[in-house]
Amino acid sequence: MNESKKIKNSVGRNILDATCGSKMMWFDKDNPDVLFADKRTERHTLCDGRALEINPDIKMDFTDMPFDDNTFNLVVFDPPHLKSLGKKSWLALKYGYLLPTWEADLKAGFDECMRVLKPNGVLIFKWNENQIKVSKIIEVISAKPLFGHTTGRNSQTIWMTFMKM
Repeated sequence: MNESKKIKNSVGRNILDATCGSKMMWFDKDNPDVLFADKRTERHTLCDGRALEINPDIKMDFTDMPFDDNTFNLVVFDPPHLKSLGKKSWLALKYGYLLPTWEADLKAGFDECMRVLKPNGVLIFKWNENQIKVSKIIEVISAKPLFGHTTGRNSQTIWMTFMKM
């Protein structure tokens, strides 16, 4: 990103959710320590009638973040994980979808997350293996997590922890 386009983290937030979507994983969806970011700002009604709102604090692309290096203590990265689905399906509306350039996009996103982390900062990377195995993701990002944990239906969601050394 052009240095003149970078913005300071002047709001005093220590945590970045680089791909917040509708903030489903957050217990406090208005946590004042978190800067919620996403490339989408949308409202939808899902097939079961529930409202879906994607309303980040800042609209940005996770592959090109407008922050200085070493800005956040904690970054959460939960990028879209589906590449084969209808672009207007409820899954696409809720979670987003991967583009044909997904490998380069995820690598760039991971690198950006690490760039904006402070030294000794922690990156939590959430991935669902429904269509792409986590072993492929680790190969794409060229980094090995410190540790992780599987959750969800059929244990297909993996939470991985990285630290900027």
